[in-house]
Amino acid sequence: MRANEMLSEEIPPLLHTDSGEKVLLWMDEFKVSHLPVLKNGNFVGLVSESAVLDHLNLESDLDHLFDHLPRPFVFENTHIYDILLKMSSEKLSLLPVLNEREEYVGCISIYGVVTIFSDFGSIKEPGGIIVLTLNAIDYSLSQIAQIVESNGARILSSFITSIHDSTKMEVTLKINTTSLNAILRTFERYDYQIKETYQDKDSENDLRVRYEALLNFMKW
Repeated sequence: MRANEMLSEEIPPLLHTDSGEKVLLWMDEFKVSHLPVLKNGNFVGLVSESAVLDHLNLESDLDHLFDHLPRPFVFENTHIYDILLKMSSEKLSLLPVLNEREEYVGCISIYGVVTIFSDFGSIKEPGGIIVLTLNAIDYSLSQIAQIVESNGARILSSFITSIHDSTKMEVTLKINTTSLNAILRTFERYDYQIKETYQDKDSENDLRVRYEALLNFMKW
């Protein structure tokens, strides 16, 4: 998925003539801590809540409050993984999107990214979860998939997490069944270390509740 497929339809850009008071009002309304700023139709930068609160005279417009603004953005053909990396590394709640002529075309909110990733990760799909710990050099997704499929199941999604200061990694699997016992026994026969499993209905429901709570927190 690319940036131009993820644009928010709810969050408009600010103008350079808008006041600090309006910035804070809109941030509260749209539940973000950043907003894009346009001048004569051109993207001039991203204003943050913390930067606005550093000023005492919030009645002044953005031109008078700031000599310059940081200008993080992505182009409209940027992949979702690169978008998430940029938002994470720069701690952004919102990311402007420009076309190849560097014209502003819209923005992406972190809430929108999480919503899309929920579909990528099959969070809403019923099933069980297995967390494996293994040496990074031994990782083989084809072997892991073969073990799961040999037990009449399939992998809905998988995530890899590196373990800090270690040669080991964790592989989290979402499986399309909550009956994991046979799969777990097969993993054990292949000497996989099973760190965690979630296979009953209560665990599945708890995962959905936690996910929905996260979305509601970010939205409201």
